Amino acid sequence: MRDAPLRCALYPRVSTEEQHINGLSLPAQRQALQEYAERMNYRVVGVYADEGISARKPVSRRPALLRLLEDVRQDRIDIILVTKLDRWFRNIKEYQLTQEILEAHNCYWKTIFEDYDTSTANGQMVVNIMLAVAQNEADRTSERIRSVFSYKESIGEVKTGMCAPYGYRIVQKRIQKDPSAAPIVEEAFAYYFKCYSVRKVYTHLQERYGDAAPSFNKVDRLFKNEKYCGHWQGNPNYCEPYISPDQFRQIRSVKNSRTFARSGDAYIFAGLIRCPLCGRRYTGSKNSHTLKDGSINRRKQYRCMPKYDVPNSHRGGTPILTERYVEQYMLDHVVEQMHLEILKAEQQSRRSKKRTRTSLASVQAELDRLNTMYQKGRISENYYDSQYDILSRKLDELKTPSITVESFAPLQKLFSGDWKAVYDELDAEHRNAFWKSIVTEIRLDMNTRKISDFSFRI
Repeated sequence: MRDAPLRCALYPRVSTEEQHINGLSLPAQRQALQEYAERMNYRVVGVYADEGISARKPVSRRPALLRLLEDVRQDRIDIILVTKLDRWFRNIKEYQLTQEILEAHNCYWKTIFEDYDTSTANGQMVVNIMLAVAQNEADRTSERIRSVFSYKESIGEVKTGMCAPYGYRIVQKRIQKDPSAAPIVEEAFAYYFKCYSVRKVYTHLQERYGDAAPSFNKVDRLFKNEKYCGHWQGNPNYCEPYISPDQFRQIRSVKNSRTFARSGDAYIFAGLIRCPLCGRRYTGSKNSHTLKDGSINRRKQYRCMPKYDVPNSHRGGTPILTERYVEQYMLDHVVEQMHLEILKAEQQSRRSKKRTRTSLASVQAELDRLNTMYQKGRISENYYDSQYDILSRKLDELKTPSITVESFAPLQKLFSGDWKAVYDELDAEHRNAFWKSIVTEIRLDMNTRKISDFSFRI
């Protein structure tokens, strides 16, 4: 018979304000646990309280429980008191892992408002059943909450506690344009499509609006948040847009292709030239050499410069292009290439109009037949999965809009008239913005070490 009183640890836990309302606050739990320990003549060695943490959370994210288990490993605790089972765990896996630690150190737990006996196999089975019920209840609650949030997003309502991005405000649970900030946001986007630089947009707004201008972080988020094109979580009509979805995709494409030279100089084709060996974007640099007359000639050039590793394919060197060569090539070929792309689009459009409609119907019919055969058990699950993936990809490809002649209308307008005279007046920064607005990448031929072709931003 043990002479010394059992060393007892108290574990109260709450996760929501609702528990406070229902009388399950930390002070209320602690008082009940303390009184029970005194009646049982236990010696309380510590109170380990997790506040604002769900019982579904893993042990690694419950700091008080982690401290409690560490003291158990140090054999400082004989019994753990909790008010109810759902204060202790609602996750079977986490409970079983914790129970192994307790059993290894002859420590057990007890609920003061419920009767659970973990010393017998039958008692352990009851605990597991109740935990399964509690876990299922928590899962269903989470599903209901997600469904509510999903429905709100589908009809354009904001979630509870959600803040509107800069340029918007919340009116009757819906996001609307903020009249006080809307002109600034509109000017920010308009200026961006002139320079394609977030930093320059920020500087421009500071000079134009002074203290009323947004911070750099707010300006930066303008070009990252899809709400500004009216989309959010798959809802294309979430709110009134500032830009079109095509413009938002263009912004993302430009930002993903950005590279920065160490010197800080403006490079006309920064982020546009693709390495033919590794696929990285070329970096701009300066090359200086002394001429016969003693003067120093500095020219800008582009090359692949891996930051952290050098692929084996680079050992022999990749093509190095001067900026003058790349610029002259693009000026000589851009209009000709545009006309070739328009001609190709016309030919593809004539061939694909009738073919696409027939192909969609045939692929959908084949998919229906596949589903029927699987439902009747005539094919295996592996075969069904492989064929379903193939047919689904075919459908996606057929449904993807092809490039049409109308897609080139902005380019045709840009290259009408004496566009080269206008181009000659641009500085390096604006020439970079010019090419990035019409070209996604410039490709090289490794054999000739020259430009092979380029892709338009359509």
